[in-house]
Amino acid sequence: MKQFSVIILGAGNRGLRYANHMQEYPDRYRIVGVADPVEARRRYFNRHFGVPLEACYEDWREALSRDKMADIAVISTCDSMHYEAALIAIEKGYDLLLEKPVAQTAKECAEIAAAAKKKGVRVLVCHVLRYSPFYNRVKEIVMDGTLGELVSLDQVEAIEGIHFGHSFVRGNWHKEADSAPMLLAKSCHDLDIIQWLLDRKCKKIASFGSLTHFTRENAPEGAPDRCADGTCPKMETCPYNCIRQYVENKTNSRRRIITRGISKNYDPTDEEVMQALRETDYGRCVYKMDNDVVDHQVVTMEFEGGVTANFTVNAFNTGGRYVRIYGTRGELYAHMKDNEITLRLIGEKEPVTVPVSKTEESIDGGHGGGDRGIIRELYDYMSGDYKGYRAADIETSVSNHLLCFAAEEARHTSTVVSTCEFAARFEE
Repeated sequence: MKQFSVIILGAGNRGLRYANHMQEYPDRYRIVGVADPVEARRRYFNRHFGVPLEACYEDWREALSRDKMADIAVISTCDSMHYEAALIAIEKGYDLLLEKPVAQTAKECAEIAAAAKKKGVRVLVCHVLRYSPFYNRVKEIVMDGTLGELVSLDQVEAIEGIHFGHSFVRGNWHKEADSAPMLLAKSCHDLDIIQWLLDRKCKKIASFGSLTHFTRENAPEGAPDRCADGTCPKMETCPYNCIRQYVENKTNSRRRIITRGISKNYDPTDEEVMQALRETDYGRCVYKMDNDVVDHQVVTMEFEGGVTANFTVNAFNTGGRYVRIYGTRGELYAHMKDNEITLRLIGEKEPVTVPVSKTEESIDGGHGGGDRGIIRELYDYMSGDYKGYRAADIETSVSNHLLCFAAEEARHTSTVVSTCEFAARFEE
């Protein structure tokens, strides 16, 4: 059995998670390098994964300036760095595990796909929901014909309010110009899943959404600009109280995220967290930020054969994903937090429940077990004898990314967009 050597470019939440899962399969993967600007992360990779200090780089550019040092490069940097890093790594001859989104613009996504095809390298994009026991079981039910011919699908992503406040109000994705539309940054997973389940091309797309809640108009009377000041009259009842979230909650992994550049420790102290809250956006009032991405959005699609789909995403919930699929023989409903899927078949009086997993496969962990699942499947995909149906190669992923960009054009112009005409703009 071949063991693939791997370099991790970006050792934050995503890069570390993939590295941890690779360590579960030591006969398949060996991590030989890492690049990340945070010293604590580099030291962690040195101690826990045995990466030599001379192969721990501060900058991914420095790592990629060297001769090719691994079979696979995992690109899990900030979204804004994906385009440049991917093109350089492809030119070096690396096969890639590329975190989503592929890039921040439709043109950049298309160029990465073209470069990979020209160079002949394999690029697997991290649409990890495909590998979760939950969505894999839903896909199996669709494929076995239980629902008959598919007619319509509804997919919902409930981001969860605290998560949204952290990432899309205070965090890296709060301004579209600096990152990407929320639909792309958070929900390209979902548009990919919709196309994967329906297994046909989208023809037309429309979308509506806006930012309505996380605005200055909704700030509590007397609230300071900086939540961390501790003087807000709604401090005890506001769910977005930054001190409760980041200081008092010691199990919150986001403590490490907000202290980047402040703490040299992998587990920051309360004092370091408070310093971050005093100096960064994570300590500001969620109603007095300069955020502009939508906090709720719907996307409506028409696929080949007249099949329709709706996608809804918003921040006003406690989190999770669920799907409802309608076919000529009945309906499927499933919530990702549940351990079962409900089928209501035409002519049957009682609903039928189906377990999410037919084996002992866990749905715990990142993305309902999908993070571990993609690392397992990555090996077969990179080995060149892949016979599965879950892998999202770069061409498939970019095609589904273009649905996000087309939906955003539809939202901004209040039009129905032909996805074929939209995609044609980016063909070579």
